[in-house]
Amino acid sequence: MNPDDTIMAVASAAGPGERAIIRISGLDARRIVSSVFDPAPKPGFLVPGSLRLTGVHSPLSADLYFWPGPRSYTGQDLAELHTISSPPLVERLIADLLHSGARTARPGEFTQRAFLSGKKDLTRSEAVLAVIEAGTDADLKPALAQLAGGVARPLDQLRDDLLNLLADVEAGLDFADEPLEFVNKSATLTRLSAGLAHLKNLHRQLDDRSVSGRAVRVVLAGPPNAGKSSLFNVLAGGENAIVSPTAGTTRDYLIARLDLGGVPVELIDTAGWQDAGTEIESQAQTLGGGQTARADLVLWCSESEFEDDARIPAASSLQVWTKADLGADPPHGSIPCSVIEANGTAKLVAAVTAAVAAAAKPPLAPSLSRCRHHVSAATTALRKAHEHALNDDPPELLALELRAALNQIGETAGAVYTPDLLDRIFSRFCIGK
Repeated sequence: MNPDDTIMAVASAAGPGERAIIRISGLDARRIVSSVFDPAPKPGFLVPGSLRLTGVHSPLSADLYFWPGPRSYTGQDLAELHTISSPPLVERLIADLLHSGARTARPGEFTQRAFLSGKKDLTRSEAVLAVIEAGTDADLKPALAQLAGGVARPLDQLRDDLLNLLADVEAGLDFADEPLEFVNKSATLTRLSAGLAHLKNLHRQLDDRSVSGRAVRVVLAGPPNAGKSSLFNVLAGGENAIVSPTAGTTRDYLIARLDLGGVPVELIDTAGWQDAGTEIESQAQTLGGGQTARADLVLWCSESEFEDDARIPAASSLQVWTKADLGADPPHGSIPCSVIEANGTAKLVAAVTAAVAAAAKPPLAPSLSRCRHHVSAATTALRKAHEHALNDDPPELLALELRAALNQIGETAGAVYTPDLLDRIFSRFCIGK
């Protein structure tokens, strides 16, 4: 991909519609746009006008947005033509732009130019794809956090700290024969420990953003004495929860880890939902509500009629008709279940297994696994540097490990990259982004 070319692509959905958006970026963007659009571009403003298309006798109404480089998404002159999404007219416009000297953009080429021009680091560039592909709010939130610099900012701060430490260490090497001390042992160990803590927090942050990197949270909720604890024991494969005919036995929540269809699951039993009469019951309700709010899947258990409750996330819940052995007909849409009868939970286990398999999607942001790899490698190098400093090893070894850690951090943010890495990342994008 030659960054000096002027590229163009349709940046809106294909097919008939109210609006089509054609995006143009490059050194020759202004001239190419002017070859099909009147009046001339006015930087920073919406310019209403019309398109002059080959073979179309009447002007076509259109709007032009123009951002001169370097103050644009790509860092180059960037234009967007907005017009009616009529496929024949859009195809004619594309043909005229190509004839004027533009070429068709490749997948991800606009965002790649933003990266190459320094507008975005590699983690933010990859987050663009995650935002585009997000299908739910749960997918969108971590992608937006990464796009806003949630990964980049901690890396930048850590990189600055380690560069300053490396400069002090190497200054000491340059003046090894002089009675000068640029950084003492205690300060070196403190700065290395801070760097390790920084990497540990970043690694935890990346893990939290990866759905596949943590267990799927399945919460048992419902009214008191609905059989939640009995069901919890059966699913967890042990007597983990106290079972009693007395309502309100469960006050805290219990957690059991299990495997369903190869997916790690955290099964959580919560207190029965009811009006709190005491401070302890109030705390139990708060704890249970918090677990339910954070659940990937809620199993709402009841032995009577299911009542609508605004606290239950309907999109991620299953209604479980407990105590099906008593003979009553389960309500429509609920899953009958009995912990008394043989195979009484088989249907429920199958439904939960299918639900957690759907919830355990791979992480949307493609940078997550790549970032974790580099953060782990940087942590290893920094630990070795800490050992060298602690053992008073030659400072050359300390400097070597610091450079290795900085190299891994640089690869995470894209300060160090190779063309094949960029090809692998940006080829995943759709054309026009």
